[in-house]
Amino acid sequence: MSAPHRIQRVDALRGFALFGILAVNVWAFATGYYASGIADPAGDPVIQLIVSTLFETKFYLLFSFLFGYSFTLQLDSAARAEAAFVPRIVRRQLGLAAIGVAHAVLLFHGDILTTYAVLGMVLLALRGLSTARAVRVAIGLVVVAGTAWTLLGVLDLFTHSQVDAAAVSARVADTVAAFRGTPGTVVAEHLRQLPSTLVVVLLVQAPSALAMFLLGSAAGRERVLAEPERHRALWSWLLRAGLPVGLVGAAFYGYVATYHPGGPVETLAMGIGMLTAPLLTGGYVAALLKLFETRAVAMFSPAGKLALTNYVAQSAVLSVVFLGYGLGLIGRLPVPAVLGVAIVLYAAQLAVSAWWVRRHRYGPLEWLLRAATLGRLCSREQTMISRMADSPLPRQAAR
Repeated sequence: MSAPHRIQRVDALRGFALFGILAVNVWAFATGYYASGIADPAGDPVIQLIVSTLFETKFYLLFSFLFGYSFTLQLDSAARAEAAFVPRIVRRQLGLAAIGVAHAVLLFHGDILTTYAVLGMVLLALRGLSTARAVRVAIGLVVVAGTAWTLLGVLDLFTHSQVDAAAVSARVADTVAAFRGTPGTVVAEHLRQLPSTLVVVLLVQAPSALAMFLLGSAAGRERVLAEPERHRALWSWLLRAGLPVGLVGAAFYGYVATYHPGGPVETLAMGIGMLTAPLLTGGYVAALLKLFETRAVAMFSPAGKLALTNYVAQSAVLSVVFLGYGLGLIGRLPVPAVLGVAIVLYAAQLAVSAWWVRRHRYGPLEWLLRAATLGRLCSREQTMISRMADSPLPRQAAR
């Protein structure tokens, strides 16, 4: 299979994952109760159960895997260009961090780009690991982190005190008021929530993201997405074993997060979710690769080529719809309307991305990140070389 088709498949995975990211993040904009520890009185438990089970903590793992996979493509690109890889990747991570900080402060405090920027440097330091050892370290990270949270959850069953619903509701009201206010109050609220969000990212998302970085890097070396036909046994195992086990863990997490938020079982459920979510994500990849043997690959790949731009654009549009930058509809739209916003936004991104890639090689943020990576604006020859490298990526709400 030719290189363009290989890149198209990877881009299509990113493009599809953008919907998974949006399906989670839209609630962080639409309701002040998101991740508050108590249920939203105006929420729909069925919809929340579906989102918590099938989307939460799954698609940032897919993006993390693709980030690691892209790392190997960037390494190959630097070798073809006869350029020093380390300075390029350091500049790339600094550029990604700058975009992430701006995104977190102005648009969405649940940003993960800065985490990717930091963990990308860790991946750079670990690039000498063999494929087998990278896989073992990745599995170890998931097992240690997931087991630690599971054990904390067991302890929580005996020591947990009840959530003060009145106090939480008062904080939610303050948050909603700030987000409905002016651009200044929106930024101030993002800054207020950033420290607690960073703790969640560090303790919950970072170990799993780094594990998926390592798995993606190992997969890139073995060309598992470039030549999926050579790895049929892996895809079959993920569908037959990984997907069912992942769904069981996800269903337990989803049920607890929906019907017992903030309760003594939630930490336990999170730990089990951390242990099983990579299996479900792997099952998603195996199923999507089958889907992308059809024309569907052309539907999703343009959005994936502009994944960084599309990810930030999602936050920008949702900020205008729900926050004080525009309509201030946080807490005011019923659940079906929120779902409608997400679906319409994603459909628009598919259409606009298809239009854009017919006219431009890069999205706006991809162009900026490429310029930071190479340290200068490039000639046409350098552009063609750089184009062969894959792009990085986004995230999911810290939950």
